Amino acid sequence: MLLENKVAIITGSGQGIGEAIAKKFSREGAIVVIDDIIQERIDRVVGDITQDGNPVVGINADISNYEQVQSMMQQVLDTFGNIDIVVNNAGITRDVTLLKMQEIQWDEVLAVNLKGAFNCIRHAAPVMKANQGGKVINISSAVRFGNIGQANYSSSKKGLIGLTRTVAKELGRFGVNVNAIAPGYIETKMLDSIPPEIKKMALQSVPLKKAGSVDDIANLCLFLASSQSDYISGQVIHCDGGLVMP
Repeated sequence: MLLENKVAIITGSGQGIGEAIAKKFSREGAIVVIDDIIQERIDRVVGDITQDGNPVVGINADISNYEQVQSMMQQVLDTFGNIDIVVNNAGITRDVTLLKMQEIQWDEVLAVNLKGAFNCIRHAAPVMKANQGGKVINISSAVRFGNIGQANYSSSKKGLIGLTRTVAKELGRFGVNVNAIAPGYIETKMLDSIPPEIKKMALQSVPLKKAGSVDDIANLCLFLASSQSDYISGQVIHCDGGLVMP
């Protein structure tokens, strides 16, 4: 197993991509920490993983809150004694065009998508430094280059790239790998919320002419979390069917 006995925290893992990552990691031997802000989601995913007989804990923590993240990391340390992997997956949207966007819609998205990742890395980094190793994976997006109605979301996901590359440079000497994944159109509730005719048009812009699955992201995340990627750091890897070719 690729992640045997590794302690992995996955934010926003009560559904969608985060849930797929958590279950993939668990099947590969990781001790998984399910973080979400909705307890019912946590309970469901924890129950699924527990049925497989694998160690798992659920924590209801708002990653935009510095103190709550600090408490979550300490709880993980007290329970399992280590933090090997952090996947900053949690994200929200508040889509509206710039001229209609309110301050709160900007602040909420940046607080979760960008500050939340900072909070998690900030509190996990001392543990990884002491251990001389660790893996941080930030889930960015193909729309970080800009998308109508998503000034807040695009900015937060672009900001994650700057955070990824800076932290990779700062923590590399301690054996910590920091990378980002940029998904394209993935079959999630978020994609399902798009009107069918717009969704069809969007997928026509993808060279592979289809949406990806949550497992496509989870498989890439597993690679970056495992020892198979030990010489990869500071990179942005697209998983988007060829949508973006920077």
